[in-house]
Amino acid sequence: MKIMLLSLVMVLHWAACAQADVALQPDFDLQKFAGLWHVMGGASNCPVFQAMRDIMDTSAAIVTPLSNGDMRILTGFPFPEECKKVDRVYKKTEQSGRFFHADDMTKRDLRVMDTDYDNYAFLYTFKETEDDPSTTTIQIYTRNPVVSPEMMEKFKKHCHDVGLTDDLMAMLPQSDKCVKALSG
Repeated sequence: MKIMLLSLVMVLHWAACAQADVALQPDFDLQKFAGLWHVMGGASNCPVFQAMRDIMDTSAAIVTPLSNGDMRILTGFPFPEECKKVDRVYKKTEQSGRFFHADDMTKRDLRVMDTDYDNYAFLYTFKETEDDPSTTTIQIYTRNPVVSPEMMEKFKKHCHDVGLTDDLMAMLPQSDKCVKALSG
């Protein structure tokens, strides 16, 4: 029993340390980050993402800074019959570029890992739910629906840095369905 407890404590400590080491964009500027982004792909150990990755298309997100420093992300996910919109407000934390969202069942720790504001951004999300194992996801956001080889290499490096392997990555076929729905 003591060995089992010690093992559990060590695993929880490792997970907390590993999550604490996630990169954050230095001097993150939410105002410059605001606007329309194309969600071109991601890497995730989330079973839902893995089950749907072969049928998903690119989505779109509009980032809006709120006056209190929080961040609103309105995301559109293309489905055959419509663009399903998900609207979340992420509360700012003491760390610039790190935000938190919680509802009745789920907690999300969102971090802007890297961005040049004009071309790309890599967003890390650690999601915890009451009944399911926690998951890690990194998404690649672009201002234009193009992913350069250099962006892809940076994306892979960030994924590897948090323990996500190449087989968990998916670049998605382009769709402008939600860009039109969110913009119009």
